[in-house]
Amino acid sequence: MADDDMYTNDGTVDFHKNPAVKRETGNWKACRFVLGNECCERLAYYGMSTNLVNYLQKRLNQGNVTASNNVTNWSGTCYVTPLIGAFLADAYFGRYWIIASFSIIYVIGMTLLTLSASVNGLRPSCDKDVCHPTVSQTRVCFMALYLIALGTGGIKP
Repeated sequence: MADDDMYTNDGTVDFHKNPAVKRETGNWKACRFVLGNECCERLAYYGMSTNLVNYLQKRLNQGNVTASNNVTNWSGTCYVTPLIGAFLADAYFGRYWIIASFSIIYVIGMTLLTLSASVNGLRPSCDKDVCHPTVSQTRVCFMALYLIALGTGGIKP
């Protein structure tokens, strides 16, 4: 009976694939990481997404309809990908491994998006108020956006 109270009853295992000890697993140790990660992710997501239509119009030279359509498609992808993350977490890897690994994908996407807006070779050249993006610059921007969408899917399983 004492062993039943010592280990978790939900099949959780430690790094060595042994049954996890209750007092050394989860609780506030994991809570700090998850809450901090979620807070930073939401701040980054909403800070970026609120300006995205404007960026696509002004810097990638897209029309209002095209830019709005691209943002809603991307936003919808961000809200659908948690189904993939939840499946992977529940069926194969576990919640915390998925959150940690997809957080790395999210950071890579955010870094690539930042670079695509700031590095000369990746940033579209502009003459006064008109920008001239190349196909590769547009692809890098959208690749970064969809890496962020994939990362969002793993953070919210």
